Amino acid sequence: MLHLSPLLRDGAVLCRRKEIRIFGEADEGARIRCELLDGQGTLLGEAEAETVGGRFLALIPPQEAGYHCKLRVSGAGETVCALDISIGEVYLAGGQSNMEMELSRADEGPELVRTHVNPMVRYFNIPRFAYPCGEADRAFEEARWQAVGPGRAGDMSAVAYFFAMKLQRRLEVPVGIIDCYWGGTSVTAWMDREWLCRTTEGKRYLEEYEALSGGKSLEVWQEETRVWQAELDAWNAKVEVYKQAHPTASGAEVNREVGPCPWNPPAGPGSPYRPAALFDTMVARAVPMTLSGFLWYQGENDAGLTDQYDVLLTSMIDRWRTAFREDSLPFLLVQLPMWIASYEPEDTYTWPAIRLAQTKVRDQVRNCAMVCLLDQGEWDNLHPTAKRVVGERLCDAALRLVYGQECPESPRATGKRTENGMLTVTLSEGVLTSDGKEPALLELAGADGVFHPARAMLEGGLLRLRACGVSVPVSVRYAWTDFAQVNLFSAEGLPLEPFRL
Repeated sequence: MLHLSPLLRDGAVLCRRKEIRIFGEADEGARIRCELLDGQGTLLGEAEAETVGGRFLALIPPQEAGYHCKLRVSGAGETVCALDISIGEVYLAGGQSNMEMELSRADEGPELVRTHVNPMVRYFNIPRFAYPCGEADRAFEEARWQAVGPGRAGDMSAVAYFFAMKLQRRLEVPVGIIDCYWGGTSVTAWMDREWLCRTTEGKRYLEEYEALSGGKSLEVWQEETRVWQAELDAWNAKVEVYKQAHPTASGAEVNREVGPCPWNPPAGPGSPYRPAALFDTMVARAVPMTLSGFLWYQGENDAGLTDQYDVLLTSMIDRWRTAFREDSLPFLLVQLPMWIASYEPEDTYTWPAIRLAQTKVRDQVRNCAMVCLLDQGEWDNLHPTAKRVVGERLCDAALRLVYGQECPESPRATGKRTENGMLTVTLSEGVLTSDGKEPALLELAGADGVFHPARAMLEGGLLRLRACGVSVPVSVRYAWTDFAQVNLFSAEGLPLEPFRL
């Protein structure tokens, strides 16, 4: 028996300039030989491995970018060949619903799916399963790499699509995306139980969820979920009918006419929303694929649930890097944009806390980059459909961090000083107001910690601030709100990052 991972079959994209890991299953003790050949049949690299515990892992030496290659794996009395193999950049795209949004649902998506052609961009969707079962194994076995072409890629992450298309144009090498996400999930869903227990906050999530689920069996949870899903489907059908008649209706109006969304998925041992739900059933499917890096868009679900999101995300990054055998594998994350719901219009101040936690991760975790989306959020819309700007800003971050290219990035605060009743913030570069008005969303606090709206003057790379009632300013913060319009941008049109100093 010789079984090659679906991630390494026809149409696969392998990572360039790193050891290429070839893995799968075979008879115990079988000697496996792997050969990578170019389009003319010339041997590019080879490796051998012995099967241990029913699995093998062979390491082919690093290769440069290539097209139309062939992978030949022999052993256990069999030979398996994978055709149309490319060698280039490979990223795993993870997170929740804003990463999950498919290209077919995004702005430009339907037309792109109908007409686009780029066989150098390919994607592989990890099947979504939250607990081990035969159906999950069969779905993964049937999953395949697909190249961007007419009628295809509609089910690809829109963010990852725009990232990959721009990266491919800039580097002129194949780009592969492994899609691995699930809407509505916490960061804790993407680590295994053992790793979660390494942090106090991870343990807290586990303990609270176990208390909520009450020790119910998988069968009980499945029946509860069936009933709940029927209720949710019925609600969605009513909403669709109402929105067709009232296309500009707000969320508050929908809830008033149709009723609130029954978003209380049953807790239990099969829920994708439980801590440690998806690492073994989804992420581990891709291990130990050689990667260029990770893309991550998540945090919405943890807003208001933790004041240690930075601890949890840092732990997850460590877990993923450990699993994929590279302790500095590039990690590119998306900072949450502005958002507030019309049916809950009071500012919770939980999203700005997550944004600053994400900044902290960027600043403290090695080989990590972040893109700011303060200008991309939408009132009453948790899922903006303008995903091109998100993906392309992520691409710029990759070009800077991973490939050492010059690309614009959002300005950020780098320091502060107080003198003569004025607090001065130093920025990484100068900013301008986009509307010609005074800088908005800046606040100052004195020793009492009470923040007051501040007036600001722009002087090159400096922000000079004063506030009534704050004679000796000690602290400053910017964009400390779930939702508001920002007006501070770089000359390249990128928003100033939120900060608290």
